Amino acid sequence: TNSTAAAPGSFGGFPVRPNLAHLDARALPKDLPERLQERIEEAKRELASPFVGVTTNGAPLPGLFSLTSTGVSTQPIVDAARAFLASVGDAQRAAVRRAIDSSDWRAWLNPEMYLLRHGLLLESLDTAGREAALEVVRASLSRSGFDTVRNLMRLNELLKELTGNVEGLGEWLYYLTIFGEPSATEPWGWQLDGHHININCLVLGDQIVLTPTMLGAEPVYGDRAPYLGIREFDAELHSGLQLMHALSPAQRDDAVLFPSIQSKDLPPDRYDYANGRQKAHALRDNVVIPYEGTRASAFDTSQRGALMEVIESHLRMVRPGHDAIRLEEIRHHLDDTHFAWMGGYGADDVFYYKVHSPVLLIEFDMHKGIFLSNDEPQRFHIHVVIRTPNGNDYGKDLLRQHYAATPHP
Repeated sequence: TNSTAAAPGSFGGFPVRPNLAHLDARALPKDLPERLQERIEEAKRELASPFVGVTTNGAPLPGLFSLTSTGVSTQPIVDAARAFLASVGDAQRAAVRRAIDSSDWRAWLNPEMYLLRHGLLLESLDTAGREAALEVVRASLSRSGFDTVRNLMRLNELLKELTGNVEGLGEWLYYLTIFGEPSATEPWGWQLDGHHININCLVLGDQIVLTPTMLGAEPVYGDRAPYLGIREFDAELHSGLQLMHALSPAQRDDAVLFPSIQSKDLPPDRYDYANGRQKAHALRDNVVIPYEGTRASAFDTSQRGALMEVIESHLRMVRPGHDAIRLEEIRHHLDDTHFAWMGGYGADDVFYYKVHSPVLLIEFDMHKGIFLSNDEPQRFHIHVVIRTPNGNDYGKDLLRQHYAATPHP
């Protein structure tokens, strides 16, 4: 809809794709293309299905997560959310609020168009309102994690300038939703949803769950003012390569599922246009993903350290204190952690990798151009998905235990 010639622009030697449809990120178009109508119907079916979580065989492993005091206060997050809700008007407050058990938790989607969006659009707020909204995110993440969120928002503005797509792209085209009542004791949370940023944060007492999280950028760095100096996903990229080079030849052979990630070199079930090689993307809350690759139980001390560097590069989003708790949970299952790879592992190669354990799933992928015209993956378009398998995405397993121990109406 509203197809226009793309504005002049290029990145990395690739021009913007010509005649891209500029789909609205602010409202659902009246006349949706058939493929998007089908996407919405598919989403409705997925959201109507009971939540199970990411598993290896369809059945979540029990006993992996527990209600416990972390000793790390979440009061700053509660205070920021309360201050934000107090700062907006009645209509905006109504738009941003959802019940704690709302199905809108699961209705996030990476593409720029509106489709499943809900909550309050940051663009609709004044400067003070945006700052109050961002303070909720800032209080919930590490400094590095918050800087990444803001950088990805700014890179979405750069993509708007490259493409001329003012309908679907921009720094402030993101929706914030508050689920439940911000509380120091009762469960509540928030979601930030938009193009290349989908973060879900469940807060329960002094515990937090920060998955599903999907982050991405096209491009991943700024090549012109005022975006010079912005650069994301370097740590995630290089730590993956370092782990591959730390493995023995036999371990690398086990890890590499396919030596190339070009679409012509992969079977249809390992690649799709929108999501590349990732299996745990939006609307895949109940996806079955078997373990693949090489298992960390056979890693030596140095290799285990390299694996933890990969994991820590992705968990740098988590706020101080809670990051140590999450890492300890992951270390407890390190022997059951699997590392898989697709693509080359040379200095300039493009690739996908996966870290998968009972309590963690990370998928890192380099993509073809969506807005830019590269038909095969490049290092300047990256997606990352992080999940908590076996039923604790959105903190669902903790919520289940909480309600079992403390009955609610």
